[in-house]
Amino acid sequence: MRYKITAPAILNTTIQLPASKSISNRVLMLHALAQGYTPIGNLSDCDDTRVMRKALNGNSQQIDILAAGTAMRFLTAYLSVTPGTRVITGTRRMQERPIWILVDALRELGADIEYLGNEGFPPLYITGTELYGGEINLRGSVSSQFISALLMIGPVMKYGLRLKLRGEVISRPYINLTVQLMKEFGADVTWSSENYITVRHRKYKEIPFTVESDWSAASYWYQILALSPKVENGPKGEDFQQIELLGLYPDSYQGDSRGARIFSNLGIQTVRTDQGVVLIKMGRPVTRIEENLVDIPDLAQTFVVTCCLMNIPFRFTGLQSLRIKETDRIYALITELRKLGYPLTLDQDGGLEWRGDRCQPEANPLIETYEDHRMAMAFAPACLRLPSVRINNPQVVSKSYPKYWEDLKQAGFTIEVEE
Repeated sequence: MRYKITAPAILNTTIQLPASKSISNRVLMLHALAQGYTPIGNLSDCDDTRVMRKALNGNSQQIDILAAGTAMRFLTAYLSVTPGTRVITGTRRMQERPIWILVDALRELGADIEYLGNEGFPPLYITGTELYGGEINLRGSVSSQFISALLMIGPVMKYGLRLKLRGEVISRPYINLTVQLMKEFGADVTWSSENYITVRHRKYKEIPFTVESDWSAASYWYQILALSPKVENGPKGEDFQQIELLGLYPDSYQGDSRGARIFSNLGIQTVRTDQGVVLIKMGRPVTRIEENLVDIPDLAQTFVVTCCLMNIPFRFTGLQSLRIKETDRIYALITELRKLGYPLTLDQDGGLEWRGDRCQPEANPLIETYEDHRMAMAFAPACLRLPSVRINNPQVVSKSYPKYWEDLKQAGFTIEVEE
């Protein structure tokens, strides 16, 4: 199935954003470790969270987490400290995503885990047991989900966990998110130094919790307003288009909230309200942007597509983790933006750059999504700068933002189905 998306003439809408997937999945695991019974408020209804809930609430000996990378990593740690023997598996792509770093760390702590297929990759055969804990050394450049998975089971290990991170710590905001949520559930966890986290043995406590809206999802609405055409209808001739996003917290734990500051360089102002934020298209965008996205890699596709379509040359770094996401996002961005006439280059240091040059665009391009929700959502707003945009396999958005297409329609976008 394909969607053909056409933009409205003007944007003035209010959107109830989905709940944060990152917070939902962490809170589900902490709630389970606390043996909690109080329902969690405003849980995400995305694919990743649904498989987490099913796994934590069920008694199946075989757990299929489909394409949910967060669930694979968190549940691998959770099952290692939970009595019982289970197999955890996923899609073909999931079975190509390495997990040996986490498995090796868990085995070092005493976990009983075997590979059922290729060494270093899912599916896994896990026999839950009490872990004594101790000290683990990891490279700070590994996926923050590996680190978060280990941290969250730290309090239930007999001697806690001491985690030393070597070198540069990438995606630090995601680790901080985990630490803050653990503290809310009663854990004694501290950054002992810049690269050392100590988790002491202590039982988690059950607490009432309501999940805030997702700043990653908010980024697509910032992008939409940034790409919208200028409308001279304000009292002083300024562009008066705006979008209200509900459910975002002013002091969010989510690292992706930093995206708002970057979008201010692209002419989007953020105004706080009691219900969330209002986005207003004001100010003149910068003429070039350079940004290290190591702490917010999930926004890379959003900013790359936005800057190309706004004709703003850029160089983005800190993209190490993009190769092992739902797809190789670097390859996917380079391939699909070339279809629209934007040749990107990847330098020897791993920086992704567009210098402002153009190539011949395809006459009727079809954007491939590569089984990656963020490819679909980052490219759909391109219709604001093109007559329309066609997206292949648009249903992939269910992984994190199931109502994305419905929300676009609510904002005035036209979506036609092409079989």
